[in-house]
Amino acid sequence: MRDGENIYDAIYQLVRCIPPGRVSNYGAIAKAVGMASGARVVGYAMNGCHNINPPVPAHRVVTRNGLLTGRHHFSPPELMQQLLEQEGVRVEDFKVVDFDKVFWDPMKEL
Repeated sequence: MRDGENIYDAIYQLVRCIPPGRVSNYGAIAKAVGMASGARVVGYAMNGCHNINPPVPAHRVVTRNGLLTGRHHFSPPELMQQLLEQEGVRVEDFKVVDFDKVFWDPMKEL
């Protein structure tokens, strides 16, 4: 994160880098922006980003186990899963299938 940059802005910039068809998790995003224990802050940022421009693909951020816990902040809640599936990510029972294969780790990918 650059000096003076808002932490939410840093999170949004990073989440915009997650390619379609891939997912990351709250903890990996937090670590990449310099907040090793800031997964909850990333969650708050994702909850509040639905009307931001340029858009933030919040549907690509899930829990460390691949769960779509943030789906309740989409309208309708099924939208998170629908968006992921449109990008080729398989979801069953609100969990990303083959999570390890589609996981995008910003510390390795950037």
